[in-house]
Amino acid sequence: MTMVRRGLLAWISRVVVLLVLLCCAVSILYMLACTPKGNEEQLGLPRANSPTGKEGYQAVLQEWEEQHRNYISSLKRQIAQLKEELQERSKQLKNAQFHASDAVGLGPDRSPAEKTQADLLAFLHSQVDKAEVHAGVKLATEYAAVPFDSFTLQKVYQLETGLTRHPEEKPVRKDKRDELVEAIESALETLNSPAESSPNQRPYTASDFIEGIYRTEKDKGTLYELTFKGDHKHEFRRLVLFRPFGPIMKVKKEKLNMANMLINVIVPLAKRVDKFRQFMQNFRETCIQQDGRIHLTVVYFGKEEMNEVKGILENTSKAANFRNFTFIQLSGEFSRGKGLDVGARFWKGSNVLLFFCDVDIYFTSEFLNTCRLNTQPGKKVFYPVLFSQYNPGIIYGHHDAVPPLEQQLVIKKETGFWRDFGFGMTCQYRSDFINIGGFDLDIKGWGGEDVHLYRKYLHSNLIVVRTPVRGLFHLWHEKRCVDELTPEQYKMCMQSKAMNEASHGQLGMMVFRHEIEAHLRKQKQKTSSKKT
Repeated sequence: MTMVRRGLLAWISRVVVLLVLLCCAVSILYMLACTPKGNEEQLGLPRANSPTGKEGYQAVLQEWEEQHRNYISSLKRQIAQLKEELQERSKQLKNAQFHASDAVGLGPDRSPAEKTQADLLAFLHSQVDKAEVHAGVKLATEYAAVPFDSFTLQKVYQLETGLTRHPEEKPVRKDKRDELVEAIESALETLNSPAESSPNQRPYTASDFIEGIYRTEKDKGTLYELTFKGDHKHEFRRLVLFRPFGPIMKVKKEKLNMANMLINVIVPLAKRVDKFRQFMQNFRETCIQQDGRIHLTVVYFGKEEMNEVKGILENTSKAANFRNFTFIQLSGEFSRGKGLDVGARFWKGSNVLLFFCDVDIYFTSEFLNTCRLNTQPGKKVFYPVLFSQYNPGIIYGHHDAVPPLEQQLVIKKETGFWRDFGFGMTCQYRSDFINIGGFDLDIKGWGGEDVHLYRKYLHSNLIVVRTPVRGLFHLWHEKRCVDELTPEQYKMCMQSKAMNEASHGQLGMMVFRHEIEAHLRKQKQKTSSKKT
C-alpha cells in the first residue's frame, strides 16, 4: 500500500513539472509573436508610444467593445425569446396533461388507455353541460320544446303514437324496455350504495318506484327524473340521471318533503252549474279526503246561477268540514285569463303552488303529487299533457251502455287522445307567475291566453316540464259550432269537434256505416240461402 502511494506521488510530481515547462514555452512564443518588426515593415498593430499608434489602438478597442456590446444584446434577446417559448410550451404541456385528468383524479403520468378514458369522460360531462339539465334554454316557439314521456314499472305514457302505437302501452321494443329498466336499476344502486345511505336505512326496491319522466335531445342524450317512495309519509326520493349516448351518469340526488306543500287550485267559471257539481264531487274525494293539502279558489263571472254555485261550495264545506276555499265574484264578460290572473294575485299568504284548472277537468291524488314534484320556484314550471276523453255515446255504442265516470277514465286509443295542443292546465309557483308578467288580460273569452303564457316561459331561463300524465283527464262535452261563424271558422270548429268525438277508426266506421250494414245484410242472406 505504501509503495502504491509513493508511485502515485512521483507520477503527480512529473505531471506538475511538465505543466510548468509547457507554460514557460507558451510565454516565450507569445513574446516573440508580439514583438514589433522593423520600420521597413507595415505594422500589424500601431505602436503605443507614437501619437498615430495610440489613436489607432483606441479606435480598434472601441470597435471591439461595440461589437462585444452588440453580441451581448443579441444573446440577451435570444435568451428572452427562448424563455418565453419555453414557458408557452410548458403551459401547453400542463394543459394537455391535466385537462382530462381533473375529471378522473389522475396525474400526468398516465398510460394511453387512461388518457383515452379521461378524454371520453370529459366529453360525456360536456354533453351534460350542453343539455337542458341544470337550466332552461330559450326557445323560439312552443313547438320547439322537447316534451317528456312518463312511465311506471308496467306502462309507458307517450305523446307520439302515430297510427300504430298507443298512448298507454307496455314497452314492446326490447331496447326501450331495457333502457328504462337500466335507469331504474341504476337509481336503486345509487340509493342503496353504502356511501349514499345510512347504516339503519331500509334497502330500496323496484316496488318503491312511483314514476319517472324522460326525454331525449337528439344531439346530446336522454334525461331521466325518477321518483321513489321516501322513508316517511309525504316524503319522496328523486334521482336525476343522464345518458349521453353512452354510460348513464348520476347528475343529482334529492330528498323531497311534500308534507306541507299546499296547492291553490284556481277555477274560473261562468254558469255551468251541472259541470261544477260534478267537479266538486271529484274535488271532495280527491282533494279533501285523500290529499288534504289543497286550497280552492273559484272566480265567478256575472250573477246568473251564482247562488247555485255558492250553494254547492257551502254544502261541500259543511259536509266535509272544509274551510280552505275562496269565492271571488267578478262582473263583465267571461275571460279565462282574467279569472286565473285575479285568482292568483288574490292570494295573500306565502309563495304558493298554483294549479290552473277548468271545471270540466278530472284529476287524481297521484296527479297532485306529480304537480308538486315537477315544479320549483325560480327553476321549473309544469305543463302536463292531459288525456282528452272521446264522446262516451260513440265509444260505448249507445247511452244506456255508458259505464260510470270512473270506469270511463281509461287511457286507450279507443277512449281518447293526448291533448298535446292544449296548454291551459299548468302547475307553477305564484312568484314565477308574477315575475313572468301573468296572463295577457286583453284576450277575451276562452282560449289563447294559455299559449301566450306558455310562450313567455319558453322565452325565459326556467325549465318547462311538458309530459303526458296518467291522472289528468279532460271530460267530453258537446262542442257547438254556432251559425255566426264564418265559413272558414265553422269548418275549423267542425274539425275540432270531429277530433274530440271519436278515434280515427271509430269515425271511419261511422262514415262507412251504410257499406258495413249492406255487407252484413249480404252475408246474412248468403247464410240463409245455404241453410235452405
